[in-house]
Amino acid sequence: MLGLIGRRLLVLLPLLMVISFLVFSLILLIPGDPAVALAGDQPDPKRIAEIREMLGLDQPFFQRYLDWLGAVLQGDLGRSLFTDVPVLESLATRLPVTLSLAALAVVFALLLGFAVGSLAALRPGGLLDRFATVAASAGIAVPYFWVGMALVSVFSLGLTWFPAVGYTALSQDPVGWLHHLAIPAIALGLAPAAAVARQARSAMGTVLRGDYIRTARAKGLGPFHVVVKHGMKNAAVPVVTVLGTEAARLIGGTVVMEQLFALPGIGQLAYQAVFNRDFPVVQGVVMAAAVGVLLINLIVDVSYGYFNPRIRQT
Repeated sequence: MLGLIGRRLLVLLPLLMVISFLVFSLILLIPGDPAVALAGDQPDPKRIAEIREMLGLDQPFFQRYLDWLGAVLQGDLGRSLFTDVPVLESLATRLPVTLSLAALAVVFALLLGFAVGSLAALRPGGLLDRFATVAASAGIAVPYFWVGMALVSVFSLGLTWFPAVGYTALSQDPVGWLHHLAIPAIALGLAPAAAVARQARSAMGTVLRGDYIRTARAKGLGPFHVVVKHGMKNAAVPVVTVLGTEAARLIGGTVVMEQLFALPGIGQLAYQAVFNRDFPVVQGVVMAAAVGVLLINLIVDVSYGYFNPRIRQT
């Protein structure tokens, strides 16, 4: 297992270098000049030139990239152009909110999707199977924000069971933390749950047709033991694959959900930084998101080795 992790980490190093270059190149793609934005209304060219020199924007592109990369390797992502707060500090402050939302959404998607898909696979063509197929298709098609607004209308504004906006830290009030994140996590995790359900149904259906499953049933094992003891682990690899893909997509979904529910996470920080043309913050957020996606892919690869020992040797 350690060898598998080491090989995957070696592959990630060149990817990180390429990603760092692409992230820094975002400066060329974002419209507007931060020096003009910082100079205020009707700035004179001299003031703009002074700000560009102060920010290092008058230097060649590759020189700026090497300077930025050297600072990143030392843990310095720069400072916000507007608040002068270190980008790393802003990310560290908001990261727990985004991680909490994404983690709850992934747990919800895994539990609901795997349970529904596994139950549907037990009786192919049955009523539950047909319902799960229709529900999964609808869940994938419906946008995050529509589900979020519908849930808020019913459970927050109508029944007043959950707050519509806001956030409570886990360390301050665990119950309040879950209470505030329940609706956005369900809204964010519904589409991944539908994708997991479809994949779990297909994978479990294939596994349940195997010879060893028929042998287990012939020995008198009930459906629960057949599915849990013999089916789940063998059906887990394709499910983990789709779950990893959906978890990576959730990083983008958090931007929408954090704006909708007024959650002070990284998604909200990215939204504000783009509109303010705060390039260091945009670069820091995108770099953090890219590293997060790579870590998710690493976890998925390592999980393959757990569920299928033969992969550890490849």
